[in-house]
Amino acid sequence: MVHPLLADSVVRAIEHAASAHRGKPWVYRTFTDLNDLASHPSGVFHGDPFSVFAKLGVAANAGEQFAAELSGLNLLRDLAAIAIPTPIAAGVVAVSSGSLLLSEALPERAPQARSGADWRSIGRTLAALHRVHDESYGLDQTIGFFGPFRQDNRPVRSNRWTDFYAERRLVPRLRSAVDSGHLPSDLAAQVERVVRRLPSLCGPEPVPSLLHGDAQQHNFISTPDGAVVIDPAPYFGHPEIDLALLDYFDAVPDDVLDAYRDIRPVDHGFTERRELWRLFGYLAVVTVAGDGPFERQFLARVADAVRSYQ
Repeated sequence: MVHPLLADSVVRAIEHAASAHRGKPWVYRTFTDLNDLASHPSGVFHGDPFSVFAKLGVAANAGEQFAAELSGLNLLRDLAAIAIPTPIAAGVVAVSSGSLLLSEALPERAPQARSGADWRSIGRTLAALHRVHDESYGLDQTIGFFGPFRQDNRPVRSNRWTDFYAERRLVPRLRSAVDSGHLPSDLAAQVERVVRRLPSLCGPEPVPSLLHGDAQQHNFISTPDGAVVIDPAPYFGHPEIDLALLDYFDAVPDDVLDAYRDIRPVDHGFTERRELWRLFGYLAVVTVAGDGPFERQFLARVADAVRSYQ
């Protein structure tokens, strides 16, 4: 099958955007398929003097999702002075099959080839984000996305972290998991009990900190110049959310938190709260994964998490 990004109309749109970005004609020479590393059809179009990373969204709201992603990246760069990919032209391009998100491709090391310095750079990047504070939890840009899900970033009336986490993160993902039919009713009831117990589980009230929001390790690109952030879901919240999501899918070495602690402290209770902050993400996976081994793995994670907080 032809890769979706190699359809003639898509290639023309990418070359047109890259030519506008360059200010003179740009054509690609070769293509690298990155589908195995991404949730969207993705790849790199190699050319001179830059190459283009492209991902294609085919959902009805793909253009809105990509615009929110680009806006989130710009927010993190502007507020925390961290590195983000350079958008190609406007960054988001509509095509007949959906929407494209385009940026200059980066020279990167794969996660399995990361050095200690690469991991420490990720820790320092997170610490730089978390040093940016606000008075309220949430974000003026009220609607974002966490994966395919709309993410409500509106501040809550109480401006307490317990309420924000419950109302804007945990309860919406619980509802989506229940509505999907993939979450057993007894397990849903156990999650509800955890929600009611949040005031006694969330620990000290944090200062609202700028979050990546989806800080699992594959949402950082390791380059010779340090970590570059991709795929954010930003808002002001509890910094432990980002720390908990780092090794959400795969383990990370101690270098990450060691480098983070060189800049910011980590509360001694974080280890006990780690699964609490992952619970909304587990529910998101259960919602979309369907009936298979992957979903069953995350159902087990939900069950283990709620058992520990009963």
